[in-house]
Amino acid sequence: MNSRVKLWIVTTSACLLLLLLAGAHLGKSAATPDEGAYRQFKVFTDVLSRIKSDYVEEPDMKSVTLGAVNGLLEAVDPFASYLNADQYKQYLKEKDTLRGDVGLVLAKRYGYIAVVSVLPGSPAEKERIAPGDLIESIRGIATRDMPLAYAELLLRGQPGTDVEITLLRVPDPEPQKVALKRELIAVPALKTQMLPDGVGYIRPEALVAGRSAEVAAAIRQLEKEGAKGLILDLRNCALGNPEEGAELANLFVDGGLLTYVQGQQYPRKDYRAQASKQVTRLPLVVTTNRGTADGAEIAAMALMENKRAEVVGERSFGDAAVRRTITLDDGGALILSVAKYYSPAGKAIQDTGVVPTVSYVESEPVMDLEDEELPSPPRPRSAAPSLEEDKLLKKAIEVLFKGAPAATASSSPAGVDRRGAGRAGEVLTPLGTPQPVK
Repeated sequence: MNSRVKLWIVTTSACLLLLLLAGAHLGKSAATPDEGAYRQFKVFTDVLSRIKSDYVEEPDMKSVTLGAVNGLLEAVDPFASYLNADQYKQYLKEKDTLRGDVGLVLAKRYGYIAVVSVLPGSPAEKERIAPGDLIESIRGIATRDMPLAYAELLLRGQPGTDVEITLLRVPDPEPQKVALKRELIAVPALKTQMLPDGVGYIRPEALVAGRSAEVAAAIRQLEKEGAKGLILDLRNCALGNPEEGAELANLFVDGGLLTYVQGQQYPRKDYRAQASKQVTRLPLVVTTNRGTADGAEIAAMALMENKRAEVVGERSFGDAAVRRTITLDDGGALILSVAKYYSPAGKAIQDTGVVPTVSYVESEPVMDLEDEELPSPPRPRSAAPSLEEDKLLKKAIEVLFKGAPAATASSSPAGVDRRGAGRAGEVLTPLGTPQPVK
């Protein structure tokens, strides 16, 4: 079965299950019947009947239902999971006891488990697993229609033990088996450095609780060392929590809406900048890539829409939500987003991601199951570049000094330079002529 057929099955299953759920819900609500919804429910039952009677062989209806459930969840929330009763029991028993991990942040894509980000120094990084890679199997179990939470559980174990996975990744045309040794994963440390020409470089790596306070201290130190402008590198920053993203953005602005969170059953909560928490008004550029997610996306979006920074790089992954575990009557559970974080302009970050003001693709393309052919022969995957060789960083420094290209700047809100606005309506000028990173 080729990739397009697989993707069609997932999509169709999701649509059919959605129709089933809509029909079931309306069937319980006799006071507000919807004939259109009932007709759609009949389509579902007709299709199901035809599958049972006319398909080439007797289908496994349990698998059909499971595929439909997972297809539906992936369509609405790539971080959602449905765990059956046995899986949920195992999840509750082991999620807090298995300490060893491999350092991957995961989501669902194309029905498979996809890599969102890789933690620095982790076993996964040592094997050069990268954002966009797809995991075809874990411990010999196919990840097709596997709940995300269960995949994360399978990857964990006792420190020092091995786990084997099979990867689909560009530019290699064939699945690759990779053995990872589980470790106790430490939270990556904050990275800071003074680059040539007074450019202060800050890379949080993970937005865990307290990280914004560390960044604030680093900014003050860089300013003492003579920093004239700052690069906030949020590439591959996907670990942490949304609130810390708002705290990080507040270090650079003294007022205005940073983000808000809201859901159907979750009342709106606004996060506004406080002037007392701002620590710098230096010109600022933020970098993102497809491994930027969660709190890092909130920070990048807040700084961009408050006209405080240009964002350089790739579109971010798209994940900023509040998730809850909802137990079900069959003993299973649903892990689902119950609220989303929004940009100041009202964009759901989980739906749109952060689209940079200056687009710059730094790495190989993401695995795309629509492609029938992949590059051949495979090329060895290179390690992450050093700061001296980092082309995206060089582009960010260029933007810090010169501003965004005219075509990009014209698309900015109000047509203004975002890099140095510390107060409403205030604009700081470019730094000057950039010099190469040495």
